[in-house]
Amino acid sequence: MMTILAIDDDPAQLERLSLILKHLQYPIVEYLTAETKQEGLQIAQEQIIDLVLTDLRLPDGNGIEVLQAIKEMNPMIPVVVMTAFSDAREAVDILKQGADDYLVKPTHPEEIEKLVLRIYEKGVLIREAFLPPAEGKESSPAVAGIIYRGKQMAQVMQTAARCAESDATVVVSGESGTGKELVARFIHERSLRRNKPFVAVNISALAESLAESELFGHKKGAFTGADTDRIGRFEMANGGTLFIDEIGDIPPAIQVKLLRALQFGTIERLGENTPRQLDVRIIAATNQNLAALVEQGQFRKDLYYRINVITLELPPLRQRKEDIPALVDHFITYFNERNHRSVQGVSREAMNKLMRHDYPGNVRELENIIERAVVLCRGELILERDLPPLNNTSIWEDTKQNYEQQMVNFERSLLEKALAEAKGNKSAAARALGITERHLRSRLERLYPKG
Repeated sequence: MMTILAIDDDPAQLERLSLILKHLQYPIVEYLTAETKQEGLQIAQEQIIDLVLTDLRLPDGNGIEVLQAIKEMNPMIPVVVMTAFSDAREAVDILKQGADDYLVKPTHPEEIEKLVLRIYEKGVLIREAFLPPAEGKESSPAVAGIIYRGKQMAQVMQTAARCAESDATVVVSGESGTGKELVARFIHERSLRRNKPFVAVNISALAESLAESELFGHKKGAFTGADTDRIGRFEMANGGTLFIDEIGDIPPAIQVKLLRALQFGTIERLGENTPRQLDVRIIAATNQNLAALVEQGQFRKDLYYRINVITLELPPLRQRKEDIPALVDHFITYFNERNHRSVQGVSREAMNKLMRHDYPGNVRELENIIERAVVLCRGELILERDLPPLNNTSIWEDTKQNYEQQMVNFERSLLEKALAEAKGNKSAAARALGITERHLRSRLERLYPKG
């Protein structure tokens, strides 16, 4: 079964498509129609759609707006734009905007049949990706535990692979739960230091009084409780890689010592004056804007320029939803093994729900959702009932998120709930929130920037 939504204000065109699709012997098609952009998007919100056919010109908008809205809902849904003009430049522009294809009206039966069959078979291949792979086969590109299919992560990993060949300092930035340590480990494992230690330290998890000792070590008697000599993380990583997580939280007093270690390759243990020469590559990670911290005087400018040689920006999961099926596949396999289960995949309804969620907790949140679903699943497929309520508020409470990020997540949840209750009507949602429609649109544009 394949569900096709056609959006066109021309009843004759909708009827024409209906007749063509009724004559298809394979696949069996459920045909839904809408005459306006708003009506079509409402149907897409409420139904599981396999293909959208939209006219370029609509009474309340255009096909490009439909395309963008559908891809924001679920980037896996194919969208084909129909136009009455056979203009090569317009066709190229439509494809550049992200359409899967375009059709020139009047549509021909053979053309529609080929399009539907091609997209249906492509969808079958994608749905097969929801199932764990046969033994001995890889499910998706996976390097050091990093699962991806989309271009965004592919570009990040290509850059990571190139910088792995050098000893340049790398800063991996991104929201919590995006996989910054996995990328750091990938760089280490691809480098000439792969046979030496990879040592990780999370600055935000350390008490300020212990951070210096943890990083640089201490001499016996250096402070109360220092009963023996102790090497720090720098010395543990000698010859290899030191991964400093949440470097933006490093205390100002220790930033000076870190700068010296980067500049001269030497450290001094707490309580001694003997420099120790080390060979350590630094990879740092942060979920904060280091440049902004420099402007605020919370992070040394010279240290910022010293570490900021190569920056890798990891996209949040809500911006790389095309990777969700592969990640779900990976987590099902992993949690089947851990929990002695034999879940075979995900139902279309459950996958549709997973694709629509925004994941404030990113990949880590999706991991927790799938672990819960695998444990609770009573059959071979994870069903919608096996998933927790997903309303763009995270079931994984990220205590490391700063105040501003938590407020952004809260505002997103508030606005989306109001829009859902108003069935997408921005005027009604604004009235319910007690703000103007202009203010609502402004906040939506800020929270969901396009491009």
